[in-house]
Amino acid sequence: MADRDQEIIARIAPSVGSVDAAAWDALDGRDPFTGHAFLKLLETSESVGRHSGWSPAPLLVDDEDGKLAAAAPAYLKAHSQGEYVFDHGWAEAWQRAGGDYYPKLQIAAPFTPVPGRRLLGTRPQALIAAAESVVVQNGLSSAHATFIADEEVAEFEARRWLIRNGIQYHWFNRGYDDFDGFLAALASRKRKAIRKERAAARDGLEFVQLRGNEIGSGAWDAMWCFYLDTGSRKWGQPYLTRAFFDGLGEALGDAVLLFLALRDGRPIAGALNLAGKDTLYGRYWGCAEEAPFLHFELSYYQAIEWAIANGLSSVQAGAQGEHKLARGYEPVVTRSAHYLPDPNFRTAVANFVAGERRAIGRELETMREMLPYRRSGSE
Repeated sequence: MADRDQEIIARIAPSVGSVDAAAWDALDGRDPFTGHAFLKLLETSESVGRHSGWSPAPLLVDDEDGKLAAAAPAYLKAHSQGEYVFDHGWAEAWQRAGGDYYPKLQIAAPFTPVPGRRLLGTRPQALIAAAESVVVQNGLSSAHATFIADEEVAEFEARRWLIRNGIQYHWFNRGYDDFDGFLAALASRKRKAIRKERAAARDGLEFVQLRGNEIGSGAWDAMWCFYLDTGSRKWGQPYLTRAFFDGLGEALGDAVLLFLALRDGRPIAGALNLAGKDTLYGRYWGCAEEAPFLHFELSYYQAIEWAIANGLSSVQAGAQGEHKLARGYEPVVTRSAHYLPDPNFRTAVANFVAGERRAIGRELETMREMLPYRRSGSE
């Protein structure tokens, strides 16, 4: 395969864990989800591999001296679960036409709808070419790179991958001194509504924020139960294993942040977050007892409060959820890239993606009108 004008040599490793951690992490260190520790933990905990339908196949490119120059976390997928970019309709169409959609090649941080770099290092075109070669040489239906960074879009477009848009809701820190400073930026009615929600959510409860080694076995037991309850309702079965939770604190240290709600000293709800260099990422929430607005308090408001106190510029609270708009989270475009070598299949998907992009553009305009922030000259 060629990287523009020069020959490149790419290889597939059996796992991220088999790659030197320092060499992998030297390629990019902006968020925890493509870091060696996180990806290796997914493997050792058997959250990926074995019978999960995610078979690790990381793409690696070495430089002329044999040093790792680029890498992409990649997986052979036997289904489309845990991706948050839905292609089930594409799979059904391909299979109705007599093809096998699975396995497909997925470049992704598994189970993680967090935008970020997927082409790590200095040779993005070599990695994309390697992904294409894996698809063609093995007769796969397609390759997909989900939640790619904005700066990677042009790299994929240069090789004629289809770019698909989605919507998430992120909160941005505009220099607020504290939570009240954030509230002051909102329209009066929205400000009062949030204060009422927080008061109702906190009635009779105690809240704790635990980080890194402060998270003991009892807190992990509770969070595991919360995760199981939410996962069974949303996905039918949870994606992550208990071993993943057991190893998370040790693997990622102070990047792990847990918010708990306690009633009479007993955890009744929790929200698990990971802290990057400039962003707090909300990942999992669950509860053992329903309480008014408790989800908003633990997953959104406490995340904003913590981000302000720790000087972070944004909070990403996961996929979907238009209810986040009223809480100050703003709509942003997310992007994924898709390689479909069959020309007829590619044309059909390209038409779908173009129509979807137009619809998302209209939806964004509507959502921005719904934001709770004060407009110039108004209260």
